[in-house]
Amino acid sequence: MSALKIKVKYLNDQIDKIKKISIGDWIDLRCAEETHLKKGESTYIPLGVAMELPDGYEAWLTSRSSIVQKFNVIHNDDLGVIDHSYCGDNDEWKLPVTALEDTVIHVNDRICQFRIHEVMPEVEIEEVETLGNPDRGGLGSTGKQ
Repeated sequence: MSALKIKVKYLNDQIDKIKKISIGDWIDLRCAEETHLKKGESTYIPLGVAMELPDGYEAWLTSRSSIVQKFNVIHNDDLGVIDHSYCGDNDEWKLPVTALEDTVIHVNDRICQFRIHEVMPEVEIEEVETLGNPDRGGLGSTGKQ
């Protein structure tokens, strides 16, 4: 099977080029503009790239696990989804964050990561009076006696 191709347009020449790491399945992205934040302030960190994903795929964007320790920010969306149609020359990817403390994120700092997933297939929604299955007992019921 041949590799899927992701087209990347760099919007900033100060960031390192994207590359797939040899260990792990996520691809790192970098801060493209020096970002100063005060405690409690929110912003979108520009990532300096626009991309065209392969047909039938979307990107899942999330923070790196070290984001709180290194940068004192949290990712506002937990998981961002970038669909295939967000692929124009100026459709820059950005990471929404909120500062936990006053902080500075520098150009080229690895701040988040992404991977691609197949989009959901066509589905049909059918309304029914009953699902015809036994109840499990509600949320958190697994393993309860």
